[in-house]
Amino acid sequence: MSDAVLLPVFDEGATVGAVLDAVRGYFSGCVIVVDDGSRDRTAEVLAARDDIDVVTLSRNRGYGFALSTGFGHARRVGVSRLITMDCDGQHEPAHIGQFLDALAEGDSDIVSGSRYLPQSKSTGAAPERRREINARVAEEINAVTGWGLTDAFCGFKAYRMEALSRLDLHEPGYAMPIELWALAWRQGLRVREIPVERIYCDHDRSFGGELDDPELRLRYYREVWQRALEEAMV
Repeated sequence: MSDAVLLPVFDEGATVGAVLDAVRGYFSGCVIVVDDGSRDRTAEVLAARDDIDVVTLSRNRGYGFALSTGFGHARRVGVSRLITMDCDGQHEPAHIGQFLDALAEGDSDIVSGSRYLPQSKSTGAAPERRREINARVAEEINAVTGWGLTDAFCGFKAYRMEALSRLDLHEPGYAMPIELWALAWRQGLRVREIPVERIYCDHDRSFGGELDDPELRLRYYREVWQRALEEAMV
């Protein structure tokens, strides 16, 4: 069984080297990095390493597009179980083994990290509006799926690739995780959460453009959720 860790990156030159070093402290397998058209020194940092697979996009295509590109690469190189992590220092690589162990138990197709379970530790406080939107979106997902998610947006996840390959993901932006939940539910995939740290050190981090407006961001998430549900029923 082949395992891999996937990290989508965009302008993470200041953190990507340290994050990859930390990942290597806990994981010796394939590490896939999708550089989503970075304009800083990210490409230079990645090129200096010989322990990762780098997929470079010629321009910035979006978080969801970068993840989907990484999923495709993982399938092509024969990955069976895939961990996804963000590269901004908010995910603790020490949990990689726990995610793989959770998949190995055999009762889940997707194991999703949650920053809001009772066992989840925290460093810094989540921005109030981000946490509020997360809770509202999770509530709406649970009303349809019955899953009881506590964290709709955590990028720290583990997938069985056979199950992930059944999802036709095409949302390029930050709402791709919402599309994923809709398609996973329609496909009958088994989902569980495990606790991970809630680490917030940069409260000025931007989504970009109009998505920095919380109400417009929530509207966007809801539009993607409804569209994905409708498309999955066709």
